[in-house]
Amino acid sequence: MAATKTRTSSFSRNFSTPATTSTPGLKYGPNSTLFVSSGIPDLDKILGGGFALGSLVMVMEDTEAPHHMLLLRNFMSQGLVHNQPLLYASPSRDPRTFLGTLPNPASSKDDKSHNRDTEQEKALRIAWQYKKYFGEHQQNSDGLRDGKQLEYCNDFDLRKPLERHFLTGQLIDCISLQDCANLTTFRDRCSTFLSQLPRYDGKISCAGRIAIQSFCAPQCEFSSMEWEMLSLIRSLKSMVRSSNAVAVITFPSSVVSPSFSKRCQHLADTLLSVKAIPDEDKELATLLTGYQDMVGLLNIHKVARLNTQVPAILEATTFSMKLRKRRLLVLECINQAPVDGSSGTSYATSGSCSSSSKTGTLDF
Repeated sequence: MAATKTRTSSFSRNFSTPATTSTPGLKYGPNSTLFVSSGIPDLDKILGGGFALGSLVMVMEDTEAPHHMLLLRNFMSQGLVHNQPLLYASPSRDPRTFLGTLPNPASSKDDKSHNRDTEQEKALRIAWQYKKYFGEHQQNSDGLRDGKQLEYCNDFDLRKPLERHFLTGQLIDCISLQDCANLTTFRDRCSTFLSQLPRYDGKISCAGRIAIQSFCAPQCEFSSMEWEMLSLIRSLKSMVRSSNAVAVITFPSSVVSPSFSKRCQHLADTLLSVKAIPDEDKELATLLTGYQDMVGLLNIHKVARLNTQVPAILEATTFSMKLRKRRLLVLECINQAPVDGSSGTSYATSGSCSSSSKTGTLDF
């Protein structure tokens, strides 16, 4: 008697367990893409998980204010909290002193008061029976350090310096770009650092981070060597792609030629820009809600697509940078003030279809 054959259909459910990793500071996303945290919970959520492992992130600076330093500090602190190797390059003579300005993770009391993901957790509780589709083996905590749970992404208190024990016992390489007369030496230092983090299909034991501040700044001797700098960025992108690391480069786009800036933007996997907000811009204050709490604007121009060709669809591309309780960096969608409190008219549209500001019957 022939054995009965189980009928299968292309519409059958896939009960395969999502890929997981036990390495602290790493998280799987869509299409098995590995992410490392940017150090800003809101930015991780916007980008779909954080910075993709093996990607090059470029941040365009604003000459009016050093808001790019907020992104860079949180990125570096998150890596040190996860005990990840770090290479930091800066135009300053002694870049190691910058480590003393890195923020410390916020206390658990502050984390509870923050209460970010209430709505998401509520949605998961409602759909608890479908938890296998959300990766039930993935937790918000990634591992242990000194007997404490490690969060994938921390809130960082910008008023408290990073505790000393995070800076000891791990690989931290600091480079002064002023000491690099040519970019060959700097490329060799990056290559040596990334050679300790090879990528292979097996279990990933560690991920590294490269943070380069104000690349092509006027203080550097190579600031006028545009083709050499582009060659370095291209080589660094290739080396990072074949290693377990993420590189973040900030550069002042206003001091370089437009063609060089465009080429840098094209080479980036993820492209961000920051912009300062004038202290007393009355016109902007009437247009935006919460203007008095903003310290700057963050624009997202491009999101990395490493394992897919489907473009990322963002809820918005411009976000306000705010300091909650004057110490926690948060990102929020910009909301336009709908109504002027004094006149009752809307700023977005007027009551007529013509250019006249008078209210009344529609004028075609």
